[in-house]
Amino acid sequence: MSDRPKLSLHDPGVRLTRGPLMQFADDPIACMKRLNRDHGDLAVLEENDQRLVFVFSPELNREVLSNTQVFESRFFAVRGNRNSAQRRVTSGLLSQNGAEHRDARRMMKDVFAKKILPGYHQTICQIARDLTDNWNAGDACDLNSEMVQFMLKMTAALLFGVDDAAFAYRLGALIDRWVHRNHEIGLGALVSSPQFAEGYDDLLEQAEELEQSVREMFQSHRSIQHDRLNILSLLFQAQQSQEKLTDNQLTGHATLLFAAAHLTTAHTFSWTLFLLSQHPDVLQKLQTELSTNVSAFTPTLEELDRLPYLDAVIKESMRVLPASSYSQRIAVQPTSLGPVRMNPGTPVIFSQYITHHRPDLYASADCFMPERWATITPSAYEYLPFGAGPRMCIGAPLAMAEIRTALTIMLKRFNFQIQPMSTINGHVISTMLGPTSSIPATLLPCDQLPVSVPVFGSVHNLVQLPDMTREISIAA
Repeated sequence: MSDRPKLSLHDPGVRLTRGPLMQFADDPIACMKRLNRDHGDLAVLEENDQRLVFVFSPELNREVLSNTQVFESRFFAVRGNRNSAQRRVTSGLLSQNGAEHRDARRMMKDVFAKKILPGYHQTICQIARDLTDNWNAGDACDLNSEMVQFMLKMTAALLFGVDDAAFAYRLGALIDRWVHRNHEIGLGALVSSPQFAEGYDDLLEQAEELEQSVREMFQSHRSIQHDRLNILSLLFQAQQSQEKLTDNQLTGHATLLFAAAHLTTAHTFSWTLFLLSQHPDVLQKLQTELSTNVSAFTPTLEELDRLPYLDAVIKESMRVLPASSYSQRIAVQPTSLGPVRMNPGTPVIFSQYITHHRPDLYASADCFMPERWATITPSAYEYLPFGAGPRMCIGAPLAMAEIRTALTIMLKRFNFQIQPMSTINGHVISTMLGPTSSIPATLLPCDQLPVSVPVFGSVHNLVQLPDMTREISIAA
């Protein structure tokens, strides 16, 4: 690309790793682990006259994430031309900057305000109950698939007021396919790889199909009366106010909200249930808390406030296997991070996964240990599953309400026995760390604890599981 940054590649004091930039896209966590091991808190990956800059410490996280004038968000590298569907569906809160982002976030703040959260409680409970009503002890299931489908229904209901499961699945599939395609060619766009040109036309076609589906959903939503609170209704109300939102703007907001909310939360459910199943001592302590403080299958809001160990389990799951494993900013002014000089256009990567696995911040950092949260209070830049600073995920409180409530409902009725010798793989796709294999399990009644079993797969490169599992995997 003609406007790519031309960089001085001989900054004094900078240790560089020279090699293909696409190695980062191929396996982001493995690449970042190597860079962190070789260079510490600040690393540079360089190919020809281009580089990616990586920051891995809380201090550098703060410097990058708090300075929004110098480091702008580029949630999607490929925006498309001004009149394209790709431009419209990527023009939401996550990709906006400056005054545009400030104004949109101010409007969204009311939509996601904590005072509104109780209005979503009934919907969350109903969808979680519908899920567990279809489960029976002794049945086999794939936790990964179950949670993805569950969150399609949940996200469609909470964001759009959509109760049509078939439409929710179709819209979710379109968004997921489009997000994956953005990931496949996104870094290629940043570094002028032929991969960008090869996939660009296909991406534009997918964006057009996705935009049409979102517009159909808008039309359907406006044609019926909704008796349950949902975010799209609140956005339509804002559209009638002084905000004067256009449907083009709403299309971008709605698409990116769905993309951000669906898979990240589904992955958090999948990883948390997997980790609990492999750590029955943790699960037993959590089940005791639930049976003591939650009287029925469905928790009240007051009961959810009396579950500190549940909070610790969720925090620890999002620490050790964060669904958002990294994100990026783009320097838009000449600037420096330590000895690294950057021209406008330089990508800067920060990583929740690497920060969360720092041994100086978290003892036995690769281990799942919810008890640590009774004694630690990490800063916003040491623990950042939802990001940090002025662009912290605005939907974090709603996501936490979904996770806390639905996990309680699931675990009040069932536990999960992972099938021994299964292959459990995890990989980063479009910044999101999720299972890329099935997670085969057997449903157990809630009074029957699972046992930790040996499993294979790349999950062992991400988290330290009980010793018996790890030893068998290594031996294999």
